[in-house]
Amino acid sequence: VQLVESGGGSVQAGGSLRLSCARSGITYSPTSSYGMAWFRQAPGKEREGVASINEHGSTSYAEFVKGRFTISDDIPKNTLYLQMNNLKPEDTAMFICAAAKHGALSLDDYDYDYWGQGTQVTVS
Repeated sequence: VQLVESGGGSVQAGGSLRLSCARSGITYSPTSSYGMAWFRQAPGKEREGVASINEHGSTSYAEFVKGRFTISDDIPKNTLYLQMNNLKPEDTAMFICAAAKHGALSLDDYDYDYWGQGTQVTVS
């Protein structure tokens, strides 16, 4: 299983970015149970859950991104997205996508089995 993130970069406060996570080696379908999520980790801080999505299209967000970030998943393209609007300097972190073998709608990292390497987001 491979998860490859892209779309990170440097933006000014108030700006937007769209992150992508392309997956291979694991196939989901609308009838299978699955879960995917975005986490982030800032230097010197613990990894924290940002947003998750399951096979029903249900989503869960951390309080600090509600109303600003949107998670979505394109099953035919095997790609997870995170649309980030109104970015703040405190959003600066490495953003990492994760996939669960089974159904999950969780922001806890122990619920996920596969992890990408991450894409850096810097907000100034």
